[in-house]
Amino acid sequence: MDWLHDHPDVRTIRVAAADLNGVARGKRLPARFADKVFSEGTRFPFSVMNLDIWGEDIEDSPLVFESGDCDGLLMPTERGFMPMPWLEAPTALLPIWMFHMDGTPYAGDPRQALARVAERYTAMGLTPVVATELEFFLIDDSGKQLRVPPSPRSGKRRSGGEVLSLRALDAFDIFFTELYDACEAMDIPADTAISEAGPGQFEINMSHQNDALKAADDAWLFKMLVKGLARRHGFAASFMAKPYDEWSGNGMHMHFSVLDSAGKNIFNDGTEKGSDKLRHAVAGCLAAMEGSTLVFAPHENSYDRLVPDAHAPTGIAWAYENRTSALRIPASGPSARRIEHRVAGGDVNPYLMIAAVLGAALEGLKDGKEPPAPIKGNAYALDLPQMPTEWGAAIEAFTSSEMIGRIFERELIENFAMTKRQELRYMAELSEQEQSELYLDTV
Repeated sequence: MDWLHDHPDVRTIRVAAADLNGVARGKRLPARFADKVFSEGTRFPFSVMNLDIWGEDIEDSPLVFESGDCDGLLMPTERGFMPMPWLEAPTALLPIWMFHMDGTPYAGDPRQALARVAERYTAMGLTPVVATELEFFLIDDSGKQLRVPPSPRSGKRRSGGEVLSLRALDAFDIFFTELYDACEAMDIPADTAISEAGPGQFEINMSHQNDALKAADDAWLFKMLVKGLARRHGFAASFMAKPYDEWSGNGMHMHFSVLDSAGKNIFNDGTEKGSDKLRHAVAGCLAAMEGSTLVFAPHENSYDRLVPDAHAPTGIAWAYENRTSALRIPASGPSARRIEHRVAGGDVNPYLMIAAVLGAALEGLKDGKEPPAPIKGNAYALDLPQMPTEWGAAIEAFTSSEMIGRIFERELIENFAMTKRQELRYMAELSEQEQSELYLDTV
C-alpha cells in the first residue's frame, strides 16, 4: 500500500490475474477501495482462469455449470501496486492470484503452478536463476495487410529486417525511451534491446534473477506494457508467434542455472562442458520436450513458427553454442554456465513456460540420467526425434506425457487440454486473416 499512498493522483486501480492463456483477467475499482481489496482480496469464478482465447467458457469444463460456477478468492501477489504507464489517467495495477476460500492455492492458476515448482527446488536446497528474452513486432494493423509502422522520426517504413541495426532501433527511439522508463517504474529489469530479423521486429532481454516467480511476473507484465504502450503511440505490438509468413517468428527464449544452498552454480564444474548435473537437467528437458510442446506452442499460429530453417527449433536435441538446437549451452565463464531453452514462442503464458522448463530440469536432476550426445552442425539437417508439428498432436502429447504429470497438477493439465481442444474446434471456422486479427492483440 505504500506505493499507492505515495501516488495520491491515482484515481482507479486494476486487479488482474493471468489465465491459462496468459490473458489478464480482472476488475477496475475506484482507488478509495484499494485498502479493502489489498487486505481482503477479491472474488471471481474459478472458470475465469480457464477461458478460451476469445474469453468464452469452456463448454465441457466442470468449473462452469457442474460446480455452480463458484467463486475463488484472489489475493495480491507479493508484487504489490504498480503504475500502468500506457493509460492516459494515472492508474495502478495490483497483480493477484487465485486460492480456494480456505486459503489453499488453486491448482488451475498458472502462477500457482510455477510456485509449486519453485517450492520443490527450495525443498531440495536449490534456487533456479532465470532470465528471459522476448521478441515482438511493431505493426501497423490499420489496413488489410500487416506492415511495419512508419518511423516517428523519418516517416519512412522499413521494407525488411535488419539484425542488430542501430538505425532500426533509433527509428523508434521515443517509443523505446518511454518503454524503458515504464519498465523502471514497474520494476521490470529490462536489459539489452536489439533489432531482429523481421521488419519492425525487436528483442528485449530481462536480467538474470534468482526468483522464478518474479521472472515470470516480469515477462507477463512486460508483454502487457509493450502492447499497451504501442497502442498509445498509434501502432500495435504483438508477441504472436508468426505474424508474417515470409519472416521468422517471435520467440521467448529462457536462460537458467541452478544454485545450491551455498550459492554455487551446480552446472559449473570448472570446465567448458559443465557438470554432470547440467547434463541431468538437459536430459530432463529433452524427456519432457514432446509433452510440453503445447505449453511452448499453445496456439494455431504457433506451429507456423516451428518449421525447418526458420530460426526456431524443430528437433529434440541439445548442443554447445548452437542456435539450431532446442537446448543450447552458451559459451560463458564457468560460473555463468547455464542452459538456454529455445523452443517457446512469444505467444506463451510465461508462468506455464517457466514452470515446464524448470519442472523438467528438476525431474532430470532427480533421475540423474545422461542425455544423448550433444549434436554438432545444422540441427535441421540431422535425423532427430521431432516435436509435434500440429496443434492436435501437441494436445494429445501433453495429456499423455508422464513427465508432464510429474510437473503439473492433474486439474491444470485437464483444464489446459480442454481449453486447447475447444480453441482447435472453433479456430477451424476462421480465415487466416481472422486468426491473425485475433492473435495479434490477445497473445
